[in-house]
Order: sequence, then structure tokens, then C-alpha cells
Amino acid sequence: MKEKEICNFIEAWLNDYVEKAGLSGFIIGISGGIDSALTSTLCARTGKKTVLLNMPIRQTSAEYGRAKEHIEDLKQKYSNVETMEIDLTSIFGLFEQTLPKAVQDDHLSMANSRARIRMTTLYAVGQTNKCLVVGTGNKIEDFGVGFFTKYGDGGVDISPIADLTKTEVKKLATELNVVSSILLAKPTDGLWEDGRSDEDQLGASYPELEWAMNFKGDSDSVTEREKEVLNIYKRYNRMNKHKMEPIPVCLIPSNLK
Repeated sequence: MKEKEICNFIEAWLNDYVEKAGLSGFIIGISGGIDSALTSTLCARTGKKTVLLNMPIRQTSAEYGRAKEHIEDLKQKYSNVETMEIDLTSIFGLFEQTLPKAVQDDHLSMANSRARIRMTTLYAVGQTNKCLVVGTGNKIEDFGVGFFTKYGDGGVDISPIADLTKTEVKKLATELNVVSSILLAKPTDGLWEDGRSDEDQLGASYPELEWAMNFKGDSDSVTEREKEVLNIYKRYNRMNKHKMEPIPVCLIPSNLK
């Protein structure tokens, strides 16, 4: 893998896109994870205005600390980087209290609501700053298991790292000297107060899911764990198709119009 060349390619792609769009730069939500760290670094390297937005909602101290460390690191390295923190905990709390008790008790629904509140915030701040909202999803999340929130972190203008696996993301982040606390941290979506990792939620690691996404062999010839991972991958891929494909449109036959 040619890490430096790929970084240069993505930077050029970002520059070309924002110039054609006639906008000033980019805005990225910083989670303390490796995907947003790599994405924001690539945006910063373009020289265009890059807004790093930290939006804590009852974050664990570890997640918040990693996000802050990365933000300070990029701000020191690049003069075009602007930073902002908007604590959405109280907003989320008010939203939560207005919902029926059954919805409040649905932890997945409330976790996804966090992502959607953040998306709304990114677009509000982004529009004011004439910035594109930049997605941070990788290939496994966006096109493999659909591990993102529809109209949450899936609501973006561009996706510069969506053709990279998590393993490739880590290689590029290492090449660009992303802070070590992020490189070493377990991947997490930051939507749960208990700080559960992506692997805790999915039941498989990213390297395992990458293997399953590319598997073309005979499923009878693999180990029991590999069978389990294939089943996990297939289940999430099937269940989350609605996120990864265009919204279905009911096309009315011309003879009925």
C-alpha cells in the first residue's frame, strides 16, 4: 500500500471538490476515533479552511480526552484549522425528556438520536462557515455492515475515506502522525455512555469483517470462528441494506398518470 501517494490523492480530490463547489473549506465532527482523526488531518493538509467541531454528549472521559488531544495537535500543526466545541448534552437531555418513556428506554434509538443531533449541528455551523460536511465512515462501515446512523453520521456532503478499510485507515493515520492515543484506542462510535467498542456491538473485529467482505471461497472449508464472522457480516449487510442503497422510489406507471 502506497500510504503517502494515497494521502496526496485524497488531498487533491478534496481540494478539487471544494473548489468546484465554490465553498471555503470543510467541517468535521471529531469523535476521538481514528476515522475522524485521519479525515480531519487530510482536510487540514489541503490548506483550505478546516473546522474541527467537538460535540460531546455525555462522553466518556477517554473519548473526550482523545478528541481534545487530536484537536490541539492539528491546531498547532496547521494555521488553517479552526476549532469549536458545542456541548450538546443539555440539548440531548431536553430532547430525551420530551419523548415517550418507551422511546427513552430504547437505548439504540437514543444512541442514534445523538448522531442525528450532531449532524444537525454540523450542518448549521457548516453552512454559516461555507463548509462542506465531511463524512468519516470507512469502507466496512459504509458499504459492508452499514455501521452508521442513517441521517446521523451518514448525513454528509462528501466521504473521502469510504474506499479505505479500517486497516488501511490506520496505516494512513500512522503515516500522517495522528496522536498515539487515537492510534492505540479500540474503535468506538462514541454513542454509548458505557464506552462500548465497535467490536462489542458487532461481535467481530474490523480485520475479521474485512476478511468476510472479501471472502469468495467455500464457506464449508473455513474454521468455526470464520463461519461465525461470515454469518455476522452477512446478517449486518442484509439488515442494513436500507442504509447503503438509494432510497426506494415508487415509480408510477405512465398509464396511471
